[in-house]
Amino acid sequence: MSKLTEEIDLRRTFAIVSHPDAGKTTLTEKFLLFGGAIQTAGAVKSNKIKKTATSDFMEIEKQRGISVATSVMGFDYKGLKINILDTPGHKDFAEDTFRTLTAADSVIVVIDVAKGVEEQTEKLVAVCKMRDTPIIVFINKLDRFGKDAFDLLTEIEQKLGISVHPLSWPIGQGEEFQGVYNIYEKGLNLFSADNKQSVSDVVKIADVQSKEVDEIVGTEAADLLREELELVEVVYPQYTNEKYLEGKVSPIFFGSALNNFGIQELLDCFVRIAPKPQPKKCDTRVVSPYDEKFSGFVFKIHANMDPKHRDRIAFVKIVSGKFSRNTNYLHVRHNKKLKFSNPTAFMASKKEVVEDAFAGDIVGLYDSGNFKIGDTLTEGEKFNYSGIPSFSPEQFKYIDNADPMKTKQLNKGIDQLMDEGVAQLFTKVDNNRKIIGTVGQLQYEVIQYRLEHEYNAKCRYESMNIFKACWVTSEDEAQMKDFKLRKLHNMAKDKDGRDVFLADSRYALELAQGKYTEIEFHFTSEF
Repeated sequence: MSKLTEEIDLRRTFAIVSHPDAGKTTLTEKFLLFGGAIQTAGAVKSNKIKKTATSDFMEIEKQRGISVATSVMGFDYKGLKINILDTPGHKDFAEDTFRTLTAADSVIVVIDVAKGVEEQTEKLVAVCKMRDTPIIVFINKLDRFGKDAFDLLTEIEQKLGISVHPLSWPIGQGEEFQGVYNIYEKGLNLFSADNKQSVSDVVKIADVQSKEVDEIVGTEAADLLREELELVEVVYPQYTNEKYLEGKVSPIFFGSALNNFGIQELLDCFVRIAPKPQPKKCDTRVVSPYDEKFSGFVFKIHANMDPKHRDRIAFVKIVSGKFSRNTNYLHVRHNKKLKFSNPTAFMASKKEVVEDAFAGDIVGLYDSGNFKIGDTLTEGEKFNYSGIPSFSPEQFKYIDNADPMKTKQLNKGIDQLMDEGVAQLFTKVDNNRKIIGTVGQLQYEVIQYRLEHEYNAKCRYESMNIFKACWVTSEDEAQMKDFKLRKLHNMAKDKDGRDVFLADSRYALELAQGKYTEIEFHFTSEF
C-alpha cells in the first residue's frame, strides 16, 4: 500500500446537520472533547458561563448563541483523522449548509427527542438523499422527556423517507433516563445524574438476559429493555454496513450531548463504519481520491476570521491526491498558477499551518480576492467540479450607503461578503442600484453587523417587492434583445455579469415564460 493510499484511508470527513436548537453545536464540542482537541466545552446557552461554543467564532454568533457560518474542525481519534463540518441550523443560512454538504462524505443528523423531525431537517436530508450521502441519526436530549423511541423512529422513516436501524437503545428518558444499551457492541452505558459532565464506566454485558442487568437498572427497567430490544430485532431489518454506505439504511443512536451521554458509542461506531474519502464528479470524468495528482474545490469563503488582520480564507475540500505547501497549482477559472505559503488546518478558531494535506482533508487558503465559491484547483488538468449552485433568493432589499465618507469601505465589504456566499448581489440595469437577495431576514442583520464591525461601513435597506429572481439565457438573440428592452425596469446583473430577471409576481413570471418561449428561466445559478 502506498503512503498516499495509507494517508487517504485514515480520513473521515462528515457534516453535522439539524434544525436550530437540536444540540448540534454541543455535539460537535463533545466530539472534540472526546478527541482530546479541547479541554473544556463551552456552554452555548448558559449566560452564567461566558465561554462560547468552540465552533462559533464570529462575534454575532457568540452574541446570539446560534451558528451562522459553517465551521471546519479537525481532530485525531483512534488513529484516524476526523474532519467535522458544523453547519448552521438556522433556515436563513440553508444555502451555506447545502454547499457544505458537497464537501462531506457522510452526515450525522441530530434530532431533538421532544420535537422530533422538524422542517429544516427534512430539507437537509433531502439534499443528502439526492447525493446518496450515508446518514447516521443521533436522537438527542434523552435527559428530558420526549417522544416514545418507536414512535420517533416511525416519524423519521415517514418524514425523512429513510430506512432506519437502531444501534443503541435508551433505558428510560427524562428523570428516568438510566443509560443507553449499545446494540452494536452489546454493552451497557450508565447515566450518572449526580455528575452529569462525566460518564461512568461502560459495563460490558454479553447477554441482555443476564441478572446483572436487573441489578444495575432495576427489574422493571431491565424487563422493558429486553422487550423493546426483541421488538427492535423483529421490526427492523438486519443492519449491514454496505446498506449504510450506499445511503439505504441509517443507523440510529440515542443520548444526551449536553451530558456527554451516548457520544462515545456514536463516535466509536462512526469511526468503524463511516466512509473513507469518496470519488467526485467533475465536468469531464469521475475523480478518484486515490488519483496521484491533487485536485480540490472551494466550498466556502470566510472574510475577516481575524478582524485585526482583515484576512480572508477560502476553504478547499481536497478531492484527490496530496496538497503541498509552496507548490504551484492551477486556478482553473482564472487559468493561472498560484502557490500558498501558509495553508491552514483548523481546530475551530485555532489555526495551524500545514505542510501537506490529503484527499478528504479541508485546508484554508489565504485569499486576496482570487477565489469564489465553486472554484477548482488542480495540478494542471483543466476541469471543474460541479454541484455547488446558488439558489434563487426569497427576499430582496435595496442596499444604500448610510455614510457617504465610507463608500469605498462599503463597496469592498459588500464585494467580499457576497464572495463568501452570505447572500447574492444584483445590480439594476436601469439605475445601477444594488440589491441584496437572501433566503431569510437574519442574513440582512448579519451583513449590516459585519459591514459595521469588520469594514467600518454603514448601510441601510429599503424594501422592494420582488417575487423571484431568475437567471435568463437564450440562443435566440433577437428575442433576448426584445425581452431585455421591454423588461428593462426588471433586469439586473449578478456579481458575475449574468442577466437576471426580477419578476414582480408569479403572474408576471408565468406571463414572461409563456410569451418568450426561446428564453430559458433558471432558478439556480448552475445551468
